[in-house]
Amino acid sequence: MGRGVKSVTESLPRAAAASRGVAADAIERFLDGIARAGLELHSFMLVRHGVVAAEGWWSPYRADAPHMLFSLSKSFTSTAVGLAVAEGLLTVDDFVHSFFPEYAPDRMDANLAAMRVRHLLSMSTGHAREAQLARPGEHADDWIWGFFQEPVVHEPGTHFVYNSGASYMLSAIVQQVTGQTVLDYLGPRVLAPLGIDGATWQTCPRGRNLGGSGLRVKTEDIAKFGLLYLQKGVWKGQRILSRDWVLEATRRHVANGDDPASDWAQGYGYQFWRSRHGAYRGDGAFGQFCVVFPAQDAVLAITAGVSQLQRVLDEVFAHLLPGMEDAVAAHVSAPQGALESRLSALALPPVGSGQPHPHRASGARYSIADNEWGFTAVAFAWTEDGCTFTLAKDGANARAADGAKAAATDRAGDRAGDGGAEEISCGFGHYVHGTGSFAGQPEPVAASCEWRGSDTLVAVLRFIETPFVVTLTFVFSGDTLRATSVVNVSFGAQEQFSLEGRLDAADAMA
Repeated sequence: MGRGVKSVTESLPRAAAASRGVAADAIERFLDGIARAGLELHSFMLVRHGVVAAEGWWSPYRADAPHMLFSLSKSFTSTAVGLAVAEGLLTVDDFVHSFFPEYAPDRMDANLAAMRVRHLLSMSTGHAREAQLARPGEHADDWIWGFFQEPVVHEPGTHFVYNSGASYMLSAIVQQVTGQTVLDYLGPRVLAPLGIDGATWQTCPRGRNLGGSGLRVKTEDIAKFGLLYLQKGVWKGQRILSRDWVLEATRRHVANGDDPASDWAQGYGYQFWRSRHGAYRGDGAFGQFCVVFPAQDAVLAITAGVSQLQRVLDEVFAHLLPGMEDAVAAHVSAPQGALESRLSALALPPVGSGQPHPHRASGARYSIADNEWGFTAVAFAWTEDGCTFTLAKDGANARAADGAKAAATDRAGDRAGDGGAEEISCGFGHYVHGTGSFAGQPEPVAASCEWRGSDTLVAVLRFIETPFVVTLTFVFSGDTLRATSVVNVSFGAQEQFSLEGRLDAADAMA
């Protein structure tokens, strides 16, 4: 993880929804629509006229916990570029190769030579696909080198391809001209003035923030960031960001489709998406949103673990948008008290009835057959109200498996995994909070479990600073065990592993 930034945390003001021109029943309908669609939101915050009009976290997700933003990070990277432009450190018309002459090929292709910073910002670099950064071989840890190896098929500025490699290069350029990572550069200029505390950002093997992903902040921090843009770069009367940059970054620079019903086909700005209904947004995989509504003077922040991002925006535009009419909100609104009660009770319930299975001996250990994930054994311990299972890994295999998993999960990021044993505790019918490993990284987890029949234990692990929920299923049959792991959302296959095990001889004789 990147180094955290400290600031004085200051919350946004709060007020009743109707007092901010938001109909409480519109928020109720939004919550109903999300529930009907089976969309798992983790949090939302609606800011209108500079004040939080509605907010909620689905327990066990919390207001004080940061959340992985994925590609919503890109909009923060764009902001750093805007600041560097304002300080005269670069321009959007600078050629990309001019920042890294040592990487430029001796015989540079005309399209690569023509690529400018503005093309990185608008995802119009001329690549035919997303640039591959981490390439096999001696330069595997040098992502700038990897970027320059990607063929530039089209003339820059003429072809849109969503490209996290371009965002990484923006991060690299900011670090090149400032001597600081994007996170450290943003710290005193944006994060501290906005009261955004505890932000972290993943780095590449050479210490640069990923740019296109890897940032973690809290839901209210997302809302503050959107509010800064809504206010054209002004925060509490102080100019933080150039007005011209805000307007330039959020306007359409390149076409990216022609579907009038898709919010991914309304044009692309400088690491911001244009949306329907005159809105614009930063967004990230699995439902991380910062939506700005200039006409309604509103910002909506969302964190989630969903695969249907368009469906989330459809519910927003169907219910919240028409509810942001000052005259309507003043006359047609559900009681505020009922809304507040509902918001405070939002929850994603744990699994289980609270009844443990009575016939399993504590301490049983199963040796796992050879597998590509590096697992070697699993042991179980039972209590009256839960279960603790311990997974053991072979160090070398674990490092390889966790590194591959990290690449598949976040496309790029820190790789880790030292083998050893990992212990996870789950509650029957309630969450047990602890730390688990996901994609080779330690993560806060809330875990619950239940027996389904006499031979099947299901454990649900919510990694509460991420979109990810892992469901482990253990099927016991005599002295054998079958274990499977499925993740709720993924860039690749949702099944993480399927293992076979056998009860150790000492346990089998006991």
